Amino acid sequence: MSAHTRAMKTRLTEAFDLTHPILSAPMAFAAGGRLAAAVSHAGGLGLIGGGYGNAEWLAQEFGAAGNAAVGCGFITWKMAENPDVLDLVLDRKPAALVLSFGDPAPFAPRIAEAGVPLICQVQTLRDAQAAAECGATAIVAQGAEAGGHGERRATFTLVPEVADWLARTAPDVLLLAAGGIADGRGLAAALMLGADGVLVGSRLWASAEANVSAAMTDAAIAATGDMTLRSTVMDAARGLRWPERYSARVLKNPVTERWHDDPDGLRANPDAQKDWAEGWQAGDPARANTFVGEAAGLIHDRPPVAEIIQSMVEEAEALLTRAPRWVGA
Repeated sequence: MSAHTRAMKTRLTEAFDLTHPILSAPMAFAAGGRLAAAVSHAGGLGLIGGGYGNAEWLAQEFGAAGNAAVGCGFITWKMAENPDVLDLVLDRKPAALVLSFGDPAPFAPRIAEAGVPLICQVQTLRDAQAAAECGATAIVAQGAEAGGHGERRATFTLVPEVADWLARTAPDVLLLAAGGIADGRGLAAALMLGADGVLVGSRLWASAEANVSAAMTDAAIAATGDMTLRSTVMDAARGLRWPERYSARVLKNPVTERWHDDPDGLRANPDAQKDWAEGWQAGDPARANTFVGEAAGLIHDRPPVAEIIQSMVEEAEALLTRAPRWVGA
């Protein structure tokens, strides 16, 4: 960290003993122990992507995190099919447990009993209210700009709406912004919108420590935000029955061109599913889908996590320090 970069102090940094109000998104497959540890070592809080609940993978990635204080996130509806993985993670005393895409209420008491802070990622005000009611320490308001799964609300309006509701009703609950935040401008804007910090996905997905193929990262670096779309193609290809309310933002490619309007046809085509699976295994952005958000247009390299966080914090600090100059005397 630059000698000129001060620690950013918010309610989030104080609650989790962080230097900077930045958490990494628990991106399934991409966010392993190496990425999570790098974020924590850089002053944020790294989260391992528990994703679809592979116990062997989780054990491996917690091992890869070493002694770093890291958390973990789950796709709630999938974890509910095998809740034993929740206990596996809680036994490791994670710094936080993130639940996304499903009702957190059945699992909140177990998480509280373990003394682990519960963070709920939501895409609507209604879900934010439910998360607060079940005892969440923090809520992540995720806009549709985000890579991977999500819904339709935009970050710029969802975050302040949730912030206003929390201020009136549950003022002790922390708020993070997610969706399209890839640099210091996004961090500074999130704080101005009423968030206590940010959850960063795509920008850290394109880092040296992420479990992402070079070809998919290169495809994202070459893309603009215009070249992404929300689709269910990748879930159809994998035979995953995601709840209908969710879709995932990915780069457009030949797979989305062929199947975006016909996901049922893809579900009924084993040859196409096999080709997708082989493409995913090979990290081929033309045969499988590259999970990245609209922030692709702000990503131009694949540096180490520490450089990304330092740059983000320095830029945000410069903007926030300059802000009084914009207000007339």
